[in-house]
Amino acid sequence: MSSNGGSGSKKVRSLGRDEAPTSQEKASIVQGLKDQFKLPNLLRSLSLPRSVFYYHYQRLTQPDQYVEAKEKIQEIFYEHKSRYGYRRITSELRKSKIGLNHKTVQKLMKLLGLKYKVRPKRYRSYRGEIGCIADNLLCRNFKADRPNEKWVTDVTEFNIKGQKVYLSPVIDLFNQEVIAYQIKKTAHLPLVTDMLKDAMCVLKEGEAPILHSDQGWQYQQKQTRVILKKHGLQQSMSRKGNCLDNAVAENFFALLKTEMFHGETFEDADDLIQELEEYIDYYNTKRIKMGLNGLTPVEYRNQALLAG
Repeated sequence: MSSNGGSGSKKVRSLGRDEAPTSQEKASIVQGLKDQFKLPNLLRSLSLPRSVFYYHYQRLTQPDQYVEAKEKIQEIFYEHKSRYGYRRITSELRKSKIGLNHKTVQKLMKLLGLKYKVRPKRYRSYRGEIGCIADNLLCRNFKADRPNEKWVTDVTEFNIKGQKVYLSPVIDLFNQEVIAYQIKKTAHLPLVTDMLKDAMCVLKEGEAPILHSDQGWQYQQKQTRVILKKHGLQQSMSRKGNCLDNAVAENFFALLKTEMFHGETFEDADDLIQELEEYIDYYNTKRIKMGLNGLTPVEYRNQALLAG
């Protein structure tokens, strides 16, 4: 090997590493050194065929066709605080007239080092005491054909530095929108009754949805049943110890805790309450759902009302 070639060979060998470089990495090394050393010697030192080098060289030197897409992907990802995976980002890109398929978006997210928050497999909501005063009218039929046909509700508990916070939402099965909720520092009855009073305000004349819950004590109280009866709602309850009977509420809590609670730091209970309020607004108005044709819950409801 010539003096230039020998120096190039030594330069290449000095790049020692635990794993052998890929052909793309070898091509990048050659590209960086080809102005200093003879190309044949570099290719020989790296055992890189000339055709393979030129294939990767063209890819390395041509403009990145995904520059705009990468910028938009990062914008969407950080706007939604790491809560969007590649399918939701693909849907958002199409709204911006960037028509990439989901596999390409997944690959670009990997290249950009963007990892979304993954929902945990197990979740346990706050139960309280167990009893039963209503049959399971829902029977796991979580599909609703119109707004305010079927509602589900539940209570979940948070613990912040020894302070308890309880969230009680009502979710419409038509579009999985949180139509009303209460957040309090105790699990006393007003947590549920105040939420129900707020929910009744969204009903139009003639609307009387089924309200499904677990067998928690709040839903068995006379005050709760009076509110439901006054507005003509039918009460439905899950079977004892069967969380799948109220899977939509359980899934909402799992999603919420994954996306805004687990791994986050809160100063105190009041800080968490503020973040919960902001998240529920975000969930209803900004977070798209693939099961709703890539629309937010509010967008989906409004679209249905316009069509009707």
